[in-house]
Amino acid sequence: MRVRSERSGGHGELPPLRRNSRFQMLWMGAAASELGTTLTWVAFPLLILAVTGSAALAGLVGACRITANLLFSLPAGAWVDRWDRRRILIAAEVVRCLALAALAAAVLTGRVALWQIVAVAVVTGAADSFFGPARAAAIRAVVAPGQLPEAYAREEARGHAASLAGPPLGGFLFGLGRALPFAVDALTYLVSLVCVVRARVPRRPAEAAERRETGMRADVMEAAGWLWRHRGLRAGLAFALVANLAANALLLPVIVMVEARGGDAAATGVVLAGLGLGGLLGATLSARIGRLLPPGRLMLAVVGFFALAVCATALPFGPYWPVVPLFLAMVAAPALNVVLRVLLARLVPDAMTGRVVSVFTLATMGLTPVGPLLGGLLAQYAGGAGALVAVGGLLAAGCAVAAISPALRGLDVPATAGSAPSAVPVLAELGREPVSER
Repeated sequence: MRVRSERSGGHGELPPLRRNSRFQMLWMGAAASELGTTLTWVAFPLLILAVTGSAALAGLVGACRITANLLFSLPAGAWVDRWDRRRILIAAEVVRCLALAALAAAVLTGRVALWQIVAVAVVTGAADSFFGPARAAAIRAVVAPGQLPEAYAREEARGHAASLAGPPLGGFLFGLGRALPFAVDALTYLVSLVCVVRARVPRRPAEAAERRETGMRADVMEAAGWLWRHRGLRAGLAFALVANLAANALLLPVIVMVEARGGDAAATGVVLAGLGLGGLLGATLSARIGRLLPPGRLMLAVVGFFALAVCATALPFGPYWPVVPLFLAMVAAPALNVVLRVLLARLVPDAMTGRVVSVFTLATMGLTPVGPLLGGLLAQYAGGAGALVAVGGLLAAGCAVAAISPALRGLDVPATAGSAPSAVPVLAELGREPVSER
């Protein structure tokens, strides 16, 4: 069977990951799509600020996208484990491509309204909830278990490279024409669609036929029960809930602070590119950093340092100063993501991948819809610098409380290997919707 041969390589040594054509197709499609994401990562709040002049409304739109993703996440995970995963990936890319193309057309004609922006945010958020678990299962299906750490490191490098290039390019394109970033994002979804088709993703797990005899509620509860029984993961979920709330509140305060210090849209893109540069360096160092501490302690250390860096962005050193602390904050984050993905890869069975990814997403992102709204309100009434100090303080307080948990401090990778991945990042990046992989 071809699927098995590509994952196991038959007898003997595994072929290098670069020769796995299906993984390479998935990687290239995600690279294009992630670049589009980071373009609109900056362009969306800039567009809303231009249309409404309100940072709070910009935060509300971001909250709408995350809320839609969370509302659909549990049924989406169950359906991914039941339905044709290849068709789910294709349908999600078609929906997102059309939504962004429609928004670009509305902006180009000068008739864009707030309700249209909200509608696109909701539609793409819902599509994200299906695409993320399906892509997680696809990676698990086409990559051999022994090569998952390398595959995840490449996934991290891809995302951070896009974060490096996307924000300044998004700010530049928005300066040329408000519709351009959204048109380019629609094009990247089209590229991703072609790559998904060429990747020939396996359609469903072997246990899917048996799974259809049970109810969806029972399927979701099975995955939730699996996570609940792992005390270390349970403590990590609670910690990640607070960390992701704070991380999703940061984008608007940074934009407001840069503008208040005299920076333009291009300066905002350069500042946010510090995240991508730090993450790209961190991805190359992820293996070394990941060996320094077990996952639980590494999580505490990374989030604690991230909190200090967020507070440091508020220092009054000009509009470009935040590049430095944001760069440093992201160096360790890829190692944490890789280690935690490998941890779950050794625990979750294939037939439960979609549901566990969705339950994990909901458990860690339950408060994230409040994040953009909180960041917008803080930026509007306390200023960008004041908002960043407040959010950094929230992260530090959460880290101090989490450090008390022996279950979190003892969270470690088991000695025996299993066979399934997770695609859910525990530490959100600044301003990104960390609800799933695109």
